[in-house]
Amino acid sequence: MALRPRLTALITALLLTGCASQPHPAATQARAEPLPDGLRADVAVLETTDLHSNILSYDYYKQKADPTLGFERTVTLIRKAREQFTNSLLFDAGDTIQGSVLADYQAQVQRVDCGEQLAIYKAMDAVGYDGGTVGNHEFNYGLPFLSQVTGTPMNVDGGATQRCAGPHYPLVLANVYSARDGKPIFQPWMIVTRKMAAFTPDGSKLSVPMKIAIIGFAPPPIMQWDKQNLQGKVTVTGVVEAAQKYLPDIQAQHPDLVIAILHGGMNTSPYTPDMENGGWHLAGVPGIDVLLMGHEHTEFPGPRFEHMQDVDDEHGFVRGVPAVMGGFFGKDLGVIRLALVREQGHWTIDKAKTFSQVQPICPPMLIAGKPTVSPNNCVPADPQIKLVVGKVQQAAIDYVNTPIGQSAVRMSSYFADEGDMSALAPVNAAQIDYARNLLQTEHPQLANVPVLGAAAAFRNGFGGADDYTDVQPGPLTLRSAADLYFYPNTLSAVKIDGAKLKAWLEKSAERFNRIDPNADGEQQLINSKYPGFNFDQIQGGISYVIDVSKPVGHRIEKLRYQGKPVQGAHTFVVVTNNYRASGGGRFPGLDGSNIVLASPDGTREILAEWLKAHPSLGANDLPRASWRFAPLKTRGAVVFTSATDKQAVAESDGLHNVKQVRDNGDGTAVYAIDLSR
Repeated sequence: MALRPRLTALITALLLTGCASQPHPAATQARAEPLPDGLRADVAVLETTDLHSNILSYDYYKQKADPTLGFERTVTLIRKAREQFTNSLLFDAGDTIQGSVLADYQAQVQRVDCGEQLAIYKAMDAVGYDGGTVGNHEFNYGLPFLSQVTGTPMNVDGGATQRCAGPHYPLVLANVYSARDGKPIFQPWMIVTRKMAAFTPDGSKLSVPMKIAIIGFAPPPIMQWDKQNLQGKVTVTGVVEAAQKYLPDIQAQHPDLVIAILHGGMNTSPYTPDMENGGWHLAGVPGIDVLLMGHEHTEFPGPRFEHMQDVDDEHGFVRGVPAVMGGFFGKDLGVIRLALVREQGHWTIDKAKTFSQVQPICPPMLIAGKPTVSPNNCVPADPQIKLVVGKVQQAAIDYVNTPIGQSAVRMSSYFADEGDMSALAPVNAAQIDYARNLLQTEHPQLANVPVLGAAAAFRNGFGGADDYTDVQPGPLTLRSAADLYFYPNTLSAVKIDGAKLKAWLEKSAERFNRIDPNADGEQQLINSKYPGFNFDQIQGGISYVIDVSKPVGHRIEKLRYQGKPVQGAHTFVVVTNNYRASGGGRFPGLDGSNIVLASPDGTREILAEWLKAHPSLGANDLPRASWRFAPLKTRGAVVFTSATDKQAVAESDGLHNVKQVRDNGDGTAVYAIDLSR
């Protein structure tokens, strides 16, 4: 994100005072005696997070370069920061090994062997990290894979017993334990010792050792999200409890700094051990000096946290602790400029001279007076990274171009929030078909129960103008299936009644803001705080209406199955993914207890097989759209944002009430939707 104007001059001046050096400068004057008080040292704590194996600036679905993302460009910022700051440390906050076609290829297609590093770790080792932690998506491929590729023997079912090739930097994780012996599956914390340049009050330069303790945390809900991979194999504690458990041992080593690396964001709600985003509470644990965060796919400092209690969104402090959250997909680098001063024999943080920032790889440009991200204003890619991963990158691209059929219909998510289900229909059709066949053999008592499918548009514009599914008519490949289904979830099915079905849909409808029909000005249709991947749309013979003029929890109307009203006692099997079925998203009635089918097969692979079985896919092969908005005449316009110049796509998919009203100049546009039609 762009720096605020009044910080820009200060930051620029401070950066220019740094001198070029290696990441860990050599000694300029050996010191055996105790360090004097008054000594000062500036340390840049650099952070990446949520890289999701987006190593190169490439869109696998559109098969073209995308300079607005990619670790290879983040590396350019890392090298620049190391030139600007005399002292620097680099850490990663997790969700590193999963999330791209390349990641899936190395995990599920051409799995790396014990002696081979993952491509993402090769790339990260090329620039050199000081440490990191693991996120929730590290567990998606199972503990055996995680154990192998991180080079971490684990005493868990299926865990690697030998030490395989992993990253050349330490991974720490304090709140996930083996169910066999109760011990952490990763080293919970570690002391990293580095030489730092420091300056006496008279300007003399010294090289001093500095002991940095790092401790890592994953979000506790992994036990729900990856229940199939983790149940009975590991246990999880809350992040605060884990910090309180290990901080006495850390403090006994007398570190100069304690850095908490949390794959999580911030939530000021009352603390619970299963809190997903516990960063605000973790910052309040005595003994933590610096907080690195992630998981929320946003930036801190940033406007999302502007009015949060005890949070300084201008300088980057959380409850008095310097903190940063460095975006996602390699779009940004988090930087904390840590000003240290030696007082009473200890290093302390000079908070008046400490601040955080998030540096974007594509600094916004002013277009028509509005800050706009332009591909023409991105930093260049570091050439070394492509050399490191180019061969496996090409192999992954070749694989996903394997033909699997033809389509006569366009399947896109540009208007998935407005009722275009073309990109969701094949997912739901494949899920329903798969579950029906399996239920007949595994649960014959459910063979006559209606089977529904629930799917959400994973690519809904959150990541920018190119972050939409768009499978054009013509040849279908494995890449098409990956575009239609972004995550490597497995398939699960739950048994619910009609009341829970309605509650499920009510929760999904939180995607929309409440619309006041009498308001004069523009009203935003979409609630940007509600993730698009939680807007489940259910098909399979049901129909329903969403009334956005009603409050949350009272929006679903005319819920019918095969034309007849759904009653609370009606029984359904709903096919979804393991994340949702196990409680992901906190949907009412979904906590893993009513799962009747937990398949080891991935939803994406099930979808690919279904597409192969329909080699000439037409509109008649797909279920019809199941919902619409309740008619609502509004005085002012109801608007939303999607990709530019896609009105014809809306028209072709039956949305005749959508009109583009202005181009934002960044690949997106504002559209108006006439809810009265």
